[in-house]
Amino acid sequence: MKANDTQINQQRLIDKPNLLTIMILSRGNCGLSKCICVYMLAMATADLLVLIINVMVYYIFSYHFPLSFLSHTPVCTVILYTANVSLDVSVWFTVSFTFERFVKICSLRFTTKYCTERTAAAVITTVAVLIFIKNIPFFIAYEPEQIINELRWGCQSSVAFFSSPLGVACSWFHSIWRVWLPFTVIVLFNSLTVRRVFVASRARSGLRGHSTENQCDPEMENRRKSIILLFTISGSFILFWLTANVSFVASRLTNTTYYRGDRTDPGYIATETGAMLKYLSSCSNTFIYAATQRRFREELKTVLKSPGTQIERLVKNGRKSI
Repeated sequence: MKANDTQINQQRLIDKPNLLTIMILSRGNCGLSKCICVYMLAMATADLLVLIINVMVYYIFSYHFPLSFLSHTPVCTVILYTANVSLDVSVWFTVSFTFERFVKICSLRFTTKYCTERTAAAVITTVAVLIFIKNIPFFIAYEPEQIINELRWGCQSSVAFFSSPLGVACSWFHSIWRVWLPFTVIVLFNSLTVRRVFVASRARSGLRGHSTENQCDPEMENRRKSIILLFTISGSFILFWLTANVSFVASRLTNTTYYRGDRTDPGYIATETGAMLKYLSSCSNTFIYAATQRRFREELKTVLKSPGTQIERLVKNGRKSI
């Protein structure tokens, strides 16, 4: 029980950055546009869901309490479904944010129509609905491990489903959707954004002339901040997910699974390390915002100080009443 308590306490510490991010962004005092706030709030919420469902419910509660109601096959299937949904949502909200920054920096004509709060909410909602629909086959992809007193326990991959044409198609579509496509889209749009910024910077420096090149350029400063925020978020996402994606692709190509093998096997170590890193990425954005956004740091300090401020006010009011 002490080990379980330690893991739960560690999970609570990991959840707090996302809760702080949601709280700070909801206040709307970070100096960011409403459009980008919608995407950042969506990413923070998705990351929080990953930590709660995938880490706390699936890895901690389901693993350490194998005879609880979480091990009933219907409940276990729902957990697996929501775990895959939360991971997909976290990945594709990051992709949506990358595309929004690409449009904002590279397409001024399309910016006024796309980079709005309403459009951002519509994009986030559409992506979430598509992901919910896309993962529906998971409800028929698992079967009970054993049946005791007419109760179905545990979840294991259905051989009949994954050997069928539908199962093979769903498996490859799932790998493309979560592994190949997000990385390709992020790298592509970031490359186009860098190219656009580089060309615009050279053109703008030429227009301003040598006499004013050392003066502050507000437009280029705003672009620089946008680029820093974009690259830190998408770059950290790629780095944290790289190990998991490489091991996932390797296991698909070689048709091997390391979870039931020797724990000293390099493939098993790579798979578990990749899983740890991709879940760790769900709590990194808060530190990125704090490192790159001055207003976010100020709001973070205000939120952290607020409990102490409230206690101080209560103490002062108590003294006055006495």
